[in-house]
Amino acid sequence: MVNWLWAMFIMIGIVTAAIQGKIEIVNHAIFEGAKTGVTISFGLISILVFWLGIMKIAEEAGLLIVISRLLRPIVRWLFPDVPKDNPALGYILSNIAANIFGLGNAATPMGIKAMQELQKINPYPDRASPTMATLLALNTSSITLIPTQVIAIRMSYGSVNPTEIVGTTILATLFSTLSAILLDRWYRKKTYKS
Repeated sequence: MVNWLWAMFIMIGIVTAAIQGKIEIVNHAIFEGAKTGVTISFGLISILVFWLGIMKIAEEAGLLIVISRLLRPIVRWLFPDVPKDNPALGYILSNIAANIFGLGNAATPMGIKAMQELQKINPYPDRASPTMATLLALNTSSITLIPTQVIAIRMSYGSVNPTEIVGTTILATLFSTLSAILLDRWYRKKTYKS
């Protein structure tokens, strides 16, 4: 549906520009948009390669295991319905760790694998379980210590200090994560009482 809306908007814009005799503005916008897209992509690729490399070094050094151990009690509290030995917990921990380091693209495959594992233990396969809703809420609102993608975009646009957003990002994502957890707990209590 959204694709059709975007296609319609684009076509209306092109037809309007053609009627007004300003098709060169559309051509200019197309080429500038493509140029900007490539520039941003290269900036994102370089930052993501760097941070994925750092994550690999952290993994080899055992830092991710330490982070997983620190997060395990919190994850067990957030996901009480998941059996202790279920592989979903490992995927959830990896997803949260990647999100903490601002690697949303690296976190996505882990989130998908976690959802697949959670679906296997879902008592109602035709709808999302409360545990799946919790994961989705946490993945969407995740605490981010290093917003790598935003830093990369700011660098590609020539920001004087692309990392100045780190403090506010930590604060904003901490607030969004706490809000998601509180709403999740409230909704679970409300649902279980009904």
